Amino acid sequence: MTLFQETAAAAPAPGAIGLAWLLLALPMAGFVINGALSIWRPRAKGAVSVVGPAVLIASFAVAVAIVLQLWQASPEAPYILRLWTWLPVDTLRIEFALQIDQLAAVMMLVITGVGSLIHIFSVGYMRTDDGYARYFAYLNLFVAFMLVLVLGSSMPVMFIGWEGVGLCSYLLIGFWFNDKANADAGKKAFIVNRIGDVGFLVAMFATWQVAGTLDFAGVTAWASAHPELAGSGVITAITLFMFLGCTGKSAQIPLYVWLPDAMAGPTPVSALIHAATMVTAGVYLVVRTSVLFSMAPLTSTVVAGIGALTALFAATIGLRQYDIKKVLAYSTVSQLGYMFLGVGTGAYAAGVFHLVTHAFFKALLFLGAGSVIHAMHHAYHATHSHDDAQDMRNMGGLRRAMPWTFALMGIATLAIAGFPGLSGFFSKDEILAGAFARGGEQPIYYLFYGMGLLAALLTAFYMARLMTMTFLGPNRTGEAERAHLHEAPWIMIGPLVVLGILSLVGGAINLPPLVGGGAGLEHWLEPVTAPAARFFRLEEPHGSTELFLVGAAVAIGLLGLAWGYLASSRRAIVPAREAAPETGFWRAVYHKYYVDELYDAVIVRPLLWISRVLLWGVVDKGLVDGAAVNGSARLSRGLGWIGSRLQTGQVGVYVVLFLVGALWVLRVVVG
Repeated sequence: MTLFQETAAAAPAPGAIGLAWLLLALPMAGFVINGALSIWRPRAKGAVSVVGPAVLIASFAVAVAIVLQLWQASPEAPYILRLWTWLPVDTLRIEFALQIDQLAAVMMLVITGVGSLIHIFSVGYMRTDDGYARYFAYLNLFVAFMLVLVLGSSMPVMFIGWEGVGLCSYLLIGFWFNDKANADAGKKAFIVNRIGDVGFLVAMFATWQVAGTLDFAGVTAWASAHPELAGSGVITAITLFMFLGCTGKSAQIPLYVWLPDAMAGPTPVSALIHAATMVTAGVYLVVRTSVLFSMAPLTSTVVAGIGALTALFAATIGLRQYDIKKVLAYSTVSQLGYMFLGVGTGAYAAGVFHLVTHAFFKALLFLGAGSVIHAMHHAYHATHSHDDAQDMRNMGGLRRAMPWTFALMGIATLAIAGFPGLSGFFSKDEILAGAFARGGEQPIYYLFYGMGLLAALLTAFYMARLMTMTFLGPNRTGEAERAHLHEAPWIMIGPLVVLGILSLVGGAINLPPLVGGGAGLEHWLEPVTAPAARFFRLEEPHGSTELFLVGAAVAIGLLGLAWGYLASSRRAIVPAREAAPETGFWRAVYHKYYVDELYDAVIVRPLLWISRVLLWGVVDKGLVDGAAVNGSARLSRGLGWIGSRLQTGQVGVYVVLFLVGALWVLRVVVG
């Protein structure tokens, strides 16, 4: 058998598509090399600085070549590259294979493209860290597993990547594990994701039971051949369990609590998790299995409702956070809610569109925040200050010291707020319009639309607040620290410039007909979403309704930006050490509505009590140790003591006992 066998539903995979395995092999090689350097040559930072980003740039080049070939061929069916037979068990035969189609192409470009920029930024950001080689080894591994996730041709292969990114999130969030808070954050992310993963596993088992296949192409064909199952309990159950897995990976209610704590890791890790990799996995899974979700209207309503609720709920929390990374973290949770609102509505292309634009402006925001934190840490380290370098109350006026970072983060802020013409405006507007359109047949979607519109208002508000507190007004870092504030080096600013350009023009990939566009991304994804369209096709609004929706979205975004700026600029802001504690309702918002404390009281502590008192105290110590281990030892010792009583050490006694026994045996035999 060759290294891999190429097959496709339509034609053999020629040219660049046949090299898709390099997408996985290159970052995996980077992991091996950097991992070896972290053990044997931890100070070889020059080699690490080359290998870490280079393997991602090479992967991006392969991805671009594959996309260009797909663009020219426009295949209606996916290419399947079988690498080897993985699990041949009776009728279950799982190939370790890659599926190359239009959806996978979009994801591989985002992962390798934005991932490459984050790797380059990391060279400057992490250069002085003692764990530099280990950091890049984990980062390369993270991208490798994410590519397995989006390229896997079946649920089990996808699940390898699904679990792999969970492992890497644990390693990277808890990267500075000597600090207990960081280690706990890594464990929290790992455990919460395992809860959601149970749902994905149950959905996988149920799919095999009813469809007899776990290949995505096979599941799509099976579902298309059984339209009578639309709305059935089995399809609804499969998709609900699948969505449970999505709520874990993509941080939706109720499993969103791990993502804000992911800020414990290095800032580029936050950008990679929040923008380009892990949190998009749930949205991707829904689109990849869109034919099943289109057959389950109840599940689709649940997906859209949870998405709208998460978007609004997380946006309210972002209103009163002061850690610059925490604001962006809750922003990510909220924007992911928008994506689920889109795919739950049936606007699958709109959900993917927002996934792409969000990758641009959210990576820019996180890396920009990293640039700010880099400068603040440098200033505080130089003056031996112990102030929190991530607290926006300790910033202010940074635009004078960091003009590039200010301008580029300003672009990202306008994009996420839905400023007309920028990338986020088009993708967010398309999701809101889809929800409004579906409200015509299911009125509850009007409620979801209203929640999404309110979340958009709050998003613009807290982002304007972040920019105002960080870059505008008087500087609050301290007179001694102010002299040490400076712009980041160009190896960090360069990736920001690229992301700034993408945030400006990224909406062009799916411009609507309203502005003379051809909805390019939507047409590009049609071969993937066409099976779902057989069961449900969303009719987008047109004419005056579309103009009204666009106008409402623009007005809401501009109102939120103005409101956030005025509310923050007119309020006297003092450094964190001088700030009064929050009171009233804002205290609850600042403490994230005490959801973590509620989970701790209702779930964590009872489980700890059961583990320590019942499982350890009663079962382990009482039954296992007491009855089984120690009990068997006592029994053996007791039998030994009885036997020792028969050992007198006198030969005559032994002879007598031998004769008595022999006579007894003879009596039994004869008699």
